[in-house]
Amino acid sequence: MTALTLTQKPQSRFSGILLVIGILLIAANLRAPFTGIAPVLEQIISHFGLTDPQAGYLTTLPLIAFAVISPMAAFFARKQGLEHALFAALILILLGIATRFINSSTMLFIGTAIIGVGIAIANVLLPSLIKRDFATKVALMTSAYVLTMGVTSGGFSALVFPLSQLNGLGWQLALGSAGIITVASLIVWTAQLGKHTKPTYCAHQSAPSKSVWRYLLAWQISLLLGLNSFLNYIIITWLPSILTDTGHSAVEAGAYHGAFQIATALPGLVLIPLLAKLKDQSALSFILALLSAGSALGLLYMPHFAFVWTLMLGFCSGACFILGLSFISLRTDDPHQAASLSGMSQSVGYLLAAVGPMVAGALHTSTGNWDAPLWLCAIAAVLCALCGFAGGRNTTLHKSAS
Repeated sequence: MTALTLTQKPQSRFSGILLVIGILLIAANLRAPFTGIAPVLEQIISHFGLTDPQAGYLTTLPLIAFAVISPMAAFFARKQGLEHALFAALILILLGIATRFINSSTMLFIGTAIIGVGIAIANVLLPSLIKRDFATKVALMTSAYVLTMGVTSGGFSALVFPLSQLNGLGWQLALGSAGIITVASLIVWTAQLGKHTKPTYCAHQSAPSKSVWRYLLAWQISLLLGLNSFLNYIIITWLPSILTDTGHSAVEAGAYHGAFQIATALPGLVLIPLLAKLKDQSALSFILALLSAGSALGLLYMPHFAFVWTLMLGFCSGACFILGLSFISLRTDDPHQAASLSGMSQSVGYLLAAVGPMVAGALHTSTGNWDAPLWLCAIAAVLCALCGFAGGRNTTLHKSAS
């Protein structure tokens, strides 16, 4: 994650409230436009004659965009100003949503990629904005925007299939309805365009000491985040298909998919205050990841309790993600090392997350069922538990190598 130091400006109470609303509206755009595809994925596959790996690529495209564009976001903000860069990110998201209205599989992929670019820019810059304007309330604002992302994406996933069936609306218009939030965000965010705040310092640089890539602990933390993302994006992409194949209706599948995403955001309300009190998080990380493994197998062997497994999987996956992010700060010795570990974990995490949906889709195509993909999720969660147990120890990179 890129750390930026920005110029502080005084603001009135009204402009402060408007800024909070703007931040939460931007957050509402950071998941729903691409995770909302999953509940109507079968319709898209049928419409364009896509294979399962090609369909998985729809979820992978934004992740690739995250990996490629994220390092460039800070440079873009330095050139255009933070507020203008976030406005441009919203424009790109809206452009991507509009592009998917064109009845072409190529434009569907291009539109999804454009959405990924916009989200990547906002993903990097939004935390910097919070650090600048809410320095004493970072945990509260971070929890609020993560919760907003989860609730919005979850709600949209629950509604997108019924919308596609409403008066023959179809999946394109149903997905396009996400643009309503983007337009509202653009309107509210225009209040910030009078500002043109530029980053004055970029702390994302290599530490002069030993490379983080050479520490076992750094690999354990990176794999904790990467394996968790691998599992998470397989579920985000294929959960509705898994549920409909085990006898659930498409409406139920969409609702459960929405519940999964809301559940991923809830751990922030519990873990952020708890982490300040826990020095060693090994047992917590290990147990949460093992519960993820059990939940994945529960979907396979006890599908009648799918709602329970979905909620548990979402909560545990979200908790492991928050723990992994916190380890970047807790397990490093200085800000330079933390920035380097953040870059390493994002590289590993996005790579594994991008591969997951395609591998799961290919396994389903070759076997004709979801047994292998769900076992793959369980194995990833067990490996995640082992990495979490090691990464959760009360130590730092330097101490761990001694």
